[in-house]
Amino acid sequence: METLMTCPSLTLESVAFVLPDGSTLFSDLTLHIDQRHTGLVGRNGVGKSVLGRLLAGQLAPSSGRCVRHGSVHYLPQRVSATPGQRIADLACVAPLLDALERIACGSVAPADFERVGERWNAHAEFAAALEQQGLAGRDPQAPAAHLSGGEAMRVALAGAWLMQPDMLILDEPSNHLDGPQRQRLMAQLQAWNGGLLIISHDRLLLDGMQRILALSAHGVRSYGGNYTHYTRQHAGEQQAACALLAQRKQARARGQQALREQHMRQQQRQARGARAAAQANQAPILLGGQRQRSEVSAGQLQQHRQAEQARLSEAVTQAAARLETADAIALLAPARAAGASQRLATLRQVELADGRLGGRRVDLLLHGQPRIGLVGPNGSGKSSLLQLLGGRLAAQAGQCEVHVPVAYLDQDLAMLDPARSAAAQLCDADPAAAEHAQRLRLALLGLDRQRAYLPTGQLSGGQRLKAALACALYRAQPAQLLLLDEPTNQLDLASIEALETLLRSFTGALLVASHDAIFLDRLGLQQRLDTGQAQWRLAPW
Repeated sequence: METLMTCPSLTLESVAFVLPDGSTLFSDLTLHIDQRHTGLVGRNGVGKSVLGRLLAGQLAPSSGRCVRHGSVHYLPQRVSATPGQRIADLACVAPLLDALERIACGSVAPADFERVGERWNAHAEFAAALEQQGLAGRDPQAPAAHLSGGEAMRVALAGAWLMQPDMLILDEPSNHLDGPQRQRLMAQLQAWNGGLLIISHDRLLLDGMQRILALSAHGVRSYGGNYTHYTRQHAGEQQAACALLAQRKQARARGQQALREQHMRQQQRQARGARAAAQANQAPILLGGQRQRSEVSAGQLQQHRQAEQARLSEAVTQAAARLETADAIALLAPARAAGASQRLATLRQVELADGRLGGRRVDLLLHGQPRIGLVGPNGSGKSSLLQLLGGRLAAQAGQCEVHVPVAYLDQDLAMLDPARSAAAQLCDADPAAAEHAQRLRLALLGLDRQRAYLPTGQLSGGQRLKAALACALYRAQPAQLLLLDEPTNQLDLASIEALETLLRSFTGALLVASHDAIFLDRLGLQQRLDTGQAQWRLAPW
């Protein structure tokens, strides 16, 4: 008797998911994921990570069901070691490697042999997987607590390749990876023969996908092709939705005008009828009957008008729901930008403790209004240079002088107090500014009154970044030199595009470190500083 083979797949059938606070995140969600390499995109907070965990079996739906055919390996967005964890534990390969160790020590337990199966070379395979991730020679039994965020992610990726599941779900796998590491990840994903679901805001990574799923408050939509193809399709849909909304609004206006004219004609007829009845000197009982019939007819016409107005308004509402609205943002120029020859910062033979600048002494002169992209591998000194210029680190040797007001926004936006609102912190930054002016500044950045008065710890990543930029650029002495360290971390794609627009309009000097090549290319940068080179020199972008 032949065995029917089922292709690996993940299916959600009428799934609903209710959050602990009682709010519904998904309702009646139906979705099928096959072996095509698929990217999942959507705004922060819409439920992408929850959807990934539902598909992987990490969460149970509130109603409906998830059907899985084949093995599934899930890699979460935040990979960090807990106390006592080993590298093998972090990679989720410890059960396999530990079973091999017990067998090597004489174990004959059936569970150990069942765990190993045919994977007798798992130790060597894991070592090779770690080497592919640039972590050659790491001991699987070593503590994982000392790993950086990027190293922890690479260990987890090595484990994912070793497990060889039928379906692989990766949540923001390129976070904390530098440029070469991202290129390596893309090559490995391209060679991956199993099913794949990537949750990501990395546009280069998403361009390697065969299908894009767009998750929104209205559900999930599937688009064939990669991310670039999706953006073209989506833009066309939004143009059509905008045209439909305009048509529906025009139809509503015409319909409302017709209803007003109909109502006016009805009132005129009623007035003529009343005058005619009065002049005819009819009996009171006949006049009462006519008046009653007239009132019934008027009531029916009023109900018809109300129903028609409701229909026209509902048509507009449905059309508006198909149109996604982006936050309109604007940035006012700083009060005083640096002149073309004005010095911004001077570094002479600067050296930091613990080899934080790659063990080198740095000479650097910044003047005018440069727009510079910092690129280079993790650990090569990008963040340290920004911290030095931002006054967070002191030079151990040499001389560092910053000649203009500077603002440094680190990856965690530590300048913000999460317990206080953006409005309160902006008021602290410029106490002399009028409250209405501060509210206008925040509104221009896309922070409405409600968001402006929420504690910044309750805002999304994009909203927190806007609050930090407001405090930096609208303070009493506005920053003329803006330092940004991986500003796209934790941002969704819409927020990244909004940030690109905002920074293109910034007229001051800009130094930005990022591993997102597309983001850097869209900022209108003039120069690059590659911290991976032996000598740090500014070069044309």
